[in-house]
Amino acid sequence: MTHSPSVRLSTEAAGHPHAFAEAFNTFDPEALDQVYEPGAAFVPEPGRMVVGAERLRANAEFQRLRVPIRVTPRHTYTAGDLALLIVDWVVEGTAADGSEVRIDGTATDVARRGPDGYWRYLIDVPFGTAPARPS
Repeated sequence: MTHSPSVRLSTEAAGHPHAFAEAFNTFDPEALDQVYEPGAAFVPEPGRMVVGAERLRANAEFQRLRVPIRVTPRHTYTAGDLALLIVDWVVEGTAADGSEVRIDGTATDVARRGPDGYWRYLIDVPFGTAPARPS
């Protein structure tokens, strides 16, 4: 698996949330997508999971605000090439349209170390502690 040289992936599971934040803060959806495995799932809101091109579009919606994300990893649990990451995050500031934005949550994510030694998201649930919306 290859990645853009402008996206610095992590060789440590605990560093992956910071690699995500750096890629997110480029505001380039293609750069951000490099922190995911090709078949990875993203849950942009409780109860809705997307993959592939839909994952890229859903992340682009967050990036369109042009407000940077800050991450604070809380826990990293690693078993072999898999890791469970619990990460507090906040997107806060003035959006491109001049409105004030504050979106935050605690992510519950699964990352996998690839054969190249870099970690990428397999499952990204930014609102991992939020209740699922009713079906």
